[in-house]
Amino acid sequence: MSARRGSRPPPAPRPDWAYFFDIDGTLLDFAESPTSVRLDRDLRALIEALHRLSGGAVALISGRSIRDVDALFNDVHLPAAGQHGTERRDAAGQVTRQAAPAALSVVHERLRAAVTGHAGLLLEHKGLSLALHYRRAPALGGYAHRLVRSVLPDLNGAFCIQTGKRVVELKPAGRDKGIAVREFMSELPFRGRPPVFVGDDHTDEYGFRMVNRLRGYSVKVGQGPSAARWRLRDVRAVRTWLEGAGAVPS
Repeated sequence: MSARRGSRPPPAPRPDWAYFFDIDGTLLDFAESPTSVRLDRDLRALIEALHRLSGGAVALISGRSIRDVDALFNDVHLPAAGQHGTERRDAAGQVTRQAAPAALSVVHERLRAAVTGHAGLLLEHKGLSLALHYRRAPALGGYAHRLVRSVLPDLNGAFCIQTGKRVVELKPAGRDKGIAVREFMSELPFRGRPPVFVGDDHTDEYGFRMVNRLRGYSVKVGQGPSAARWRLRDVRAVRTWLEGAGAVPS
């Protein structure tokens, strides 16, 4: 992939595409903690309008749990894949999840005890995965990564480490955002459409590579190397792309 190809803005959105959006850093700016993020009325209206115009072919694919996605979007209940694809709700509303091993609770307690007293670290239990955030304490990033790596053997190969922007996670192995895209693309209303994946983080590279294989549109938000073939500068540019291209009225 040439630098030029990976830096150009994507073509204008179309109602016959299948849309997949990451949330944090893509549709919404990062905040000090995941619970501090707020969805404004205009963005909610924009996503709902795109969902209608595309015949329902819009899905949210996030590291957040589906429960958190629904709370953020005020219970709009769009198709969604949560916790990096370890849980998924299809367009008909049916939810599938992996089972969480009992050892995950034991590991959670070990991590909780280890981060106590380290101001700025936030340990999040999402149900099927554990995320250790260091957004408020970037100097503790090395400690956070070493700590999570130290407990990985306790999960007997069932989990893997997923890194992101100032976060390190333990998530079930064998699931990622690319697999979630592939599963959505086998179902209506996504099936048969060109897929579009818009994301900003390391976890979104799985989605970019899957969409590239499906001859769709992979869109990286922000700077940095990426498998994505198109690029938007920031969260504001994502919104402008959707509003200004004519697919969704501003």
